[in-house]
Amino acid sequence: MKFIDPRIDFAFKKIFGSEDAKDILISFLESLLGLEGEQCIAELTILDPFLAPRIKELKSSILDVRCKDHRGISYVVEMQVEKVDGFLKRIQYNSAKAYTQQIAKGENYPRLNQVIAITIADFILFADFDHCVSCHQSRETITGNTYLSDIVHYFIELPKFGRTLDACDGILEKWIYFIRHAETLERVPEQMNLPPFRHAFEKAMMANMTPDELELYDKAGIAIADARGRVELARREGRQEGRQEGRQEGRQEGESRLLTRLLQRRFGPLPTWIGEKISQAEPAALEAWSLRMLEARSLDEVFAEPA
Repeated sequence: MKFIDPRIDFAFKKIFGSEDAKDILISFLESLLGLEGEQCIAELTILDPFLAPRIKELKSSILDVRCKDHRGISYVVEMQVEKVDGFLKRIQYNSAKAYTQQIAKGENYPRLNQVIAITIADFILFADFDHCVSCHQSRETITGNTYLSDIVHYFIELPKFGRTLDACDGILEKWIYFIRHAETLERVPEQMNLPPFRHAFEKAMMANMTPDELELYDKAGIAIADARGRVELARREGRQEGRQEGRQEGRQEGESRLLTRLLQRRFGPLPTWIGEKISQAEPAALEAWSLRMLEARSLDEVFAEPA
């Protein structure tokens, strides 16, 4: 058996955002949010369900999973493999938009319900702590109490999760393991051979995919590889440019020091303005002053502006 990689946005939406697989999404959400008993999700409406033909028509799309439970709470679940500039601002923008779009007119604001934004990142977002699951919400700074709780952000940073399947504690850690490692597995592990994990592996089986789905999955994987390639190329070019600039700056700094020593040897101690002028000079000016110094009788002649 071969499984698709849930970290690819197309695959994630197919597994967690299909209309016939609500049990998968409900289990994931309940384990992440710690919902038990009466808080469990009785019913879930997927607002933008996975439809391969429709996705194929889109030229560009962020393939997130949007849903609403029986209490009216909205969830925005997104898989992100590459960190981009302003990433956290985009997430906050999307969650705020999901919040305000619940109503058509501002006067209907009492009808607004909570929005929970869940981001699964295949990179480290918060380097100052080690736990891979974090929750972010507004709190009053003195009491620590929560009064503004209508928009809550959850993050799962996959690189921080290093547990083996045997060491996984609870449903949530098994879901994180599934998202990170499903592509490398050759069969359904015994520890996950129960619903709804069996259903998730069934949705992830390549053998169960249509030709359209296989094509879209392949294109999504190529798009990710291309994006990572562009980032790596930019880094290499930046490093090379930095080295070239460093060599240029090194040569220029050496020429400045040499000119300063020669001037001191010929004219004695130099006034402050000479040092400042040399340190700010372009290479062409340094060369002109060095040549002029050979015949100049004073510092003024060396640094005189051309007539």
